Amino acid sequence: MRTALRALAATAAALLAVTALSPAAQARPEPGAPEEFVALRSVAPTIIQEMRYTTAHTFLGERVDGYRQPVCILTRPAAHALHLAQKRLLRQGYSLKVYDCYRPQRAVDHFVRWAKDLDDQSMKGEFYPRVDKDRLFEDGYIAEKSGHSRGSTVDLTLVRLPALPTRPYRPGERLAPCFAPKGERFPDNSVDMGTGYDCFDTLSHTDAPRIQGLQRANRQFLKRTLTEVGFANLPEEWWHFTFRPEPFPDTYFDFPVHRRSVTGH
Repeated sequence: MRTALRALAATAAALLAVTALSPAAQARPEPGAPEEFVALRSVAPTIIQEMRYTTAHTFLGERVDGYRQPVCILTRPAAHALHLAQKRLLRQGYSLKVYDCYRPQRAVDHFVRWAKDLDDQSMKGEFYPRVDKDRLFEDGYIAEKSGHSRGSTVDLTLVRLPALPTRPYRPGERLAPCFAPKGERFPDNSVDMGTGYDCFDTLSHTDAPRIQGLQRANRQFLKRTLTEVGFANLPEEWWHFTFRPEPFPDTYFDFPVHRRSVTGH
């Protein structure tokens, strides 16, 4: 009997050892966001959110790594500054609309892998019609680090109220250049900024001299509104703004874009 019990104990110990060494048992839980991060909706619920990187309507043609749910996450100071800007805009008949907020490092790594795959050019017709893919790094459209990963950078636009509905992107649909006239490029309920979001072209430069009239006025309106609440614009992208001073100026985070990442904040 004692021999049988010893055999059973040895078998159980072996099973426990296998379980302890298994990948599932060793898998680390996903990192969460520091307390300084919040979901934008908890601070500014009226800001429209169209989180592009959770969809296939991206320059990659697929959902981006790390984007688990369509939720905008930002550092608390950046979120509160957007709330202030939104209050001012609502009085004038406009709303902010965010396309991207905090971006995990794994998403940036996905961008880099895609940029190095010169055979994958499925979305060229919309997002970079006039740029050779092998120049995306040299021309500064893709980099190995992004300010978005520090949590205080946001990509956004303006929407005239009442906001019209927008249709979803259908993978495989005919692509129109991101700098085409507004009625020809992919439909967006934002005001006309002269190009669509994530347009890899010099026309996306905030002060591009070829952008004039109402398009230029819309860009300046957005820039002026956000500058007044503490954001700085990236001159190469009319949609890209960073709150200053950044709470995490030297830290690139990698927690996933998911409500769980900021639960309880």
